[in-house]
Amino acid sequence: MLTLSIVPLTKAGFAPFGDVVETGDVKPKLINEGFAERFDELANIDVAAEGGEVNVSLFIGSARPVPLVIKLMERHPLGSQLFMPLGGAPWLVVVCTDPGVPLSYRAFAASGRQGVNYARNCWHHPLLVVGQTSPFIVVDRKGTGSNLEEKWLEESNWLRVASDAVAPANPAAKQG
Repeated sequence: MLTLSIVPLTKAGFAPFGDVVETGDVKPKLINEGFAERFDELANIDVAAEGGEVNVSLFIGSARPVPLVIKLMERHPLGSQLFMPLGGAPWLVVVCTDPGVPLSYRAFAASGRQGVNYARNCWHHPLLVVGQTSPFIVVDRKGTGSNLEEKWLEESNWLRVASDAVAPANPAAKQG
């Protein structure tokens, strides 16, 4: 079974799959008489295909059992999907360009202050909470049309996610 190494989530590293949602490099606007900061344009919400509308949800994600084994990938052909953690707990993001090609997979360690916006048609694993139950705001598409495609992997293509949260030098999947 192939083992995916985990690398830190960065805007550059995640760019082929969508947006990293974080405020570190964004200059806020002061609003509400200077008592609040507003960070605009953190992600490209893409949900208008076939008359879709923005949907804002609250997900409560339960911790996944360890070791993590990737058996399922999904994508949304009609819109992007944004996950933003609320509890401050780190979590994992697994994406790929082709579910049938194990070497196309990438695993990212997201801090509890980083979200992701999966681009339309980006293959990703469903929410991967580790350690403790964690709440997430989710912004995605509602409306007509089929906006979920799931791909269950053949057992021979299952991937194990490395148990360490520290990123190795090489982000590519490796034999393990």
